[in-house]
Amino acid sequence: MIHILIEEAYENLVSLEALEKTGGAVLAHQGIDPNTDLSIVIDSDEKLHKLNHDFLGIDAPTDVLSFPSDEFDPDEQAVYVGDVIISFQRAEVQAKNAGHPVINELQLLVVHGILHLLGHDHAEPAEKTRMWTSQAEILNQLGVQINQLPE
Repeated sequence: MIHILIEEAYENLVSLEALEKTGGAVLAHQGIDPNTDLSIVIDSDEKLHKLNHDFLGIDAPTDVLSFPSDEFDPDEQAVYVGDVIISFQRAEVQAKNAGHPVINELQLLVVHGILHLLGHDHAEPAEKTRMWTSQAEILNQLGVQINQLPE
C-alpha cells in the first residue's frame, strides 16, 4: 500500500491519484509485490533542508530524499520499503525551469525516490545509466513528459 501525506499548504496543488498511480507503476516496473508498503510525503523546502542536514549532514534544501527500510509491517502483512519525501517548492521551481507541469516533476521525483528505496543509485556511471533508463521507461509508460532528467 502506498501511503501519501501532503502538507496542508500543498493539498490543493497535488493530485493524490497521480502520485498513487506513479508509485504503483514503479513497483510494477521493478517486479515488486504491489502489496509492498511505502510512504510518499510532499512537504516544504524548510522540511527537506532540515532532514538533509540532520540525516546527511548537508546544510541545504534538496528536491527528494529517500529513507529505505526493510521492515515487515504485521498490521498490513507487507514489507515496508521506506519513505520518499519531496519538496513541493523545489519541484515547482525545477518544473518551471524545465518547462513542464509541476505534477510531472513530482511524478519524476516519486519515481526517482522509490527507485532509491529499491536499491538503485547513480553514484557510478553504470548505476546512473540503469537508474535513468528505468526512470525514463516508467515515465513513458505513464505518459509523463519530462523536458530534462536530473543530473
